[in-house]
Amino acid sequence: MITSKKAFCRTFLILTFIFSGLSVARAQDQHHTRKLPIDTAITTTHTVRVNGQEIPYSATAGTQPVYGEDGKPIASLFYVYYQRTDVEDKERRPIFISFNGGPGAGSLWMHMGYTSPKRVMIDDEGFPVQPYGVTDNHHSIIDVADIVYVNPVNVGFSRIISDTVKREVFFGVNEDIEYLADWISNFISRHNRWRSPKYLIGESYGTPRVSGLAGELQNRHWMFFNGVILVSPTELGISREGPVEAALPLPYFTAAAWYHQELPPELQKQDLEQILPEVEAFTLEEYIPALTHGGFIKEQRKKEIAEKVAYYSGISVQDVLNYNLKVPKWFFWKDLLREEGYTIGRLDSRYKGIDKRNAGVSFDYAPEYSSWKHSFTPAINYYLREELGFETDLEYMVSGDVHPWNRDNNHTGESLRQAMAQNPYLHVMIQSGYYDGACDYFSAKYTMWHIDPSGKMQDRFRYETYRSGHMMYLRKEDLKTATDDIREFIEATIPEEGVPARYDYSN
Repeated sequence: MITSKKAFCRTFLILTFIFSGLSVARAQDQHHTRKLPIDTAITTTHTVRVNGQEIPYSATAGTQPVYGEDGKPIASLFYVYYQRTDVEDKERRPIFISFNGGPGAGSLWMHMGYTSPKRVMIDDEGFPVQPYGVTDNHHSIIDVADIVYVNPVNVGFSRIISDTVKREVFFGVNEDIEYLADWISNFISRHNRWRSPKYLIGESYGTPRVSGLAGELQNRHWMFFNGVILVSPTELGISREGPVEAALPLPYFTAAAWYHQELPPELQKQDLEQILPEVEAFTLEEYIPALTHGGFIKEQRKKEIAEKVAYYSGISVQDVLNYNLKVPKWFFWKDLLREEGYTIGRLDSRYKGIDKRNAGVSFDYAPEYSSWKHSFTPAINYYLREELGFETDLEYMVSGDVHPWNRDNNHTGESLRQAMAQNPYLHVMIQSGYYDGACDYFSAKYTMWHIDPSGKMQDRFRYETYRSGHMMYLRKEDLKTATDDIREFIEATIPEEGVPARYDYSN
């Protein structure tokens, strides 16, 4: 009995130690969770020289809750907010709300590459260099606008904080738009920006996000925007299946082949922008009509089209025929430089990769994305923690877990059209890179053509292209051009004082 009692005591002590350890572990885990408060802000002050002018600004790195239906926080979104500090009157001061895509991509890309006062350390063409870090962005738009970079749930430092809320609340086309609209409305109220001209800018999947937000914020929160900028846009829910989808990438094929000097000599000796109008015309007037015949196209015509596609793309006539005239992008990325032993990038085809084998029809990895992560990941982690003072043990999610993503009922292009129709102030600018193979420039142009089937709002669309890829701003020359285009867009979309938002009824 004594032995049994001693054994029991030892067992009790062991179990007590184990559960105590678990309690400590839980407490430590909660302590680490508290390192990212759900509602906080850390503000620092800085200066940057933009276009020869010294600009003072503040940078606020913070978190703001997403509230559930019961009014309790269910998630917390991380943001960085830049404000020019020598502007007293915010009434005419624009504010930009910036998103990246993925849909699980952090806001670091446009934050550290494009519009903010800081820029990642890269060479003039966008390739990584060491030492890693950031430098002043002398082309930032902080001279003309304030900017907030938003990280949706499970992106950057943003996290779900409720134990009961379901992932499905956040991860889908319409779900994403709904909770982000609530968050933005709250942000604008907190920072007293209701009177400011407002702009949405999104890249890649960020383009359906901001297109949908333009409609959602206008319809549900009565927040009206002056402009939406679509950087490397997706289809926005606008169908381009079948022959259209197969044919539209051809001008991009031409651009990538031209860059790598794989076109026939008579094309290669011309400038890219001399060639592309010819290829675009062929795509619309001959290629798409030919593909509509499917397997019943006449053999002679099939051969003629194959020869033209090969001529404009730098791949062989036989390969075009092997794919029944519909050359997949993934084959093009593998095949264009196969004889030289390289693949080319999907998001930016200026980049080369090396596969294990030259054989096959798809590449082993995306060389451009590897290159970008190489420089951006250390830069954002250094910058947020050491320069902005936002210290946390959480990992900054460059590419977060947001899957499965509900892609049903994507009507974001229609939401944008409706917002434009209802708001005569609202304008749209599209920015695309010639060497972007994921969201190719000619497909972006096609999407723009079909946002407004009536054609009555053509004068409120602006379309710009650049000699780089998906993130055109990584190339120094295009960074200057693209940010200058944004400045012009802002100037053109802020009406003079007292000019009403109305259509001209006199005609």
